[in-house]
Amino acid sequence: MESQPTNSEIAVSGVDPRELYGPRNEFLEQIRELHPQLKIVARGSMLKTIGPQAEVSRFERRMLQLIQYYSKYGHISQEVVAQCFSGAAAVEEAPTDRDTILFGNSGTPIRARTVNQRRMVESFAQNDLLFAVGPAGSGKTYTAIALAVRALREKEVRRVILTRPAVEAGEKLGFLPGDMKEKLDPYLQPLYDALNDMIPAAKLQKYIEEGTVQIAPLAYMRGRTLDNAFVILDEAQNTTLPQIKMFLTRMGRNAKFIVTGDVTQIDLPHRSDSGLTRAMDILGGMEGVATVEFDKRDIVRHPLVKHIVDAFERHDAQVRQALRSKDENNKIKTIEP
Repeated sequence: MESQPTNSEIAVSGVDPRELYGPRNEFLEQIRELHPQLKIVARGSMLKTIGPQAEVSRFERRMLQLIQYYSKYGHISQEVVAQCFSGAAAVEEAPTDRDTILFGNSGTPIRARTVNQRRMVESFAQNDLLFAVGPAGSGKTYTAIALAVRALREKEVRRVILTRPAVEAGEKLGFLPGDMKEKLDPYLQPLYDALNDMIPAAKLQKYIEEGTVQIAPLAYMRGRTLDNAFVILDEAQNTTLPQIKMFLTRMGRNAKFIVTGDVTQIDLPHRSDSGLTRAMDILGGMEGVATVEFDKRDIVRHPLVKHIVDAFERHDAQVRQALRSKDENNKIKTIEP
């Protein structure tokens, strides 16, 4: 004799249901697919379920675990949902106290929040040069700066140096008002933003004035030897091979280098001029050098960013396919009598 269906309600309290259910309810639809025996209805901050009692109880435990994860870490992904509803006792990818890199302003913990962010922290502990590559929003630069600030606090290095190639991304620097520093500071602003999360404003200003923290375009690195320093090259996809070679050969005694970049956002006149992937190939397998490749699963910005990356990847694939088809048609026309 079959048991009667059980009705249950879960109050989604203390979290935004729109974030919990995902853009266009994608996380909610994923949960429904993982519990096909249940009818799951979302009404504002209430989740109603109807189905076999054992399945309802299992769903409640998993859903509460997902709510607790979101309340603690402030983000959800399809991978987190899959783990919460896989029957595991705990979410394997949930950040723990071990993942805390440092405490930022107001005591806010700054953690490695994804698998590859953790991999980046672990790889960096064992290597002096690390390449971190992947899409926008995956936390490459932020994690690198957090590691740098921690090293400075713990007196592992005497200074932190952050640099970017001054490549114009669609705008002409020459048309901007002010002297060269005033022209370049807005371009370097993302680095300042990350530092402002981790170092109080007055202390950061003091560090900058005394040279403990330096933020400068890549051209300013030429001719220097960087001893006792934690050095980050950001937006490295916009370096040429000679530029990235120049940067890497600045490494002095007790120096740690991180190179970050996104090879899908090259602003050089010719994409083939980018030295990032070529440098990674040249140095791959060398002792003391590691590479961590991020992907769209690591994106921790607004949920839409992941969909934007997907859409552009599909567009790029269509363009490449169209170019291949055009080349094939041209070859056929060439060999026709």
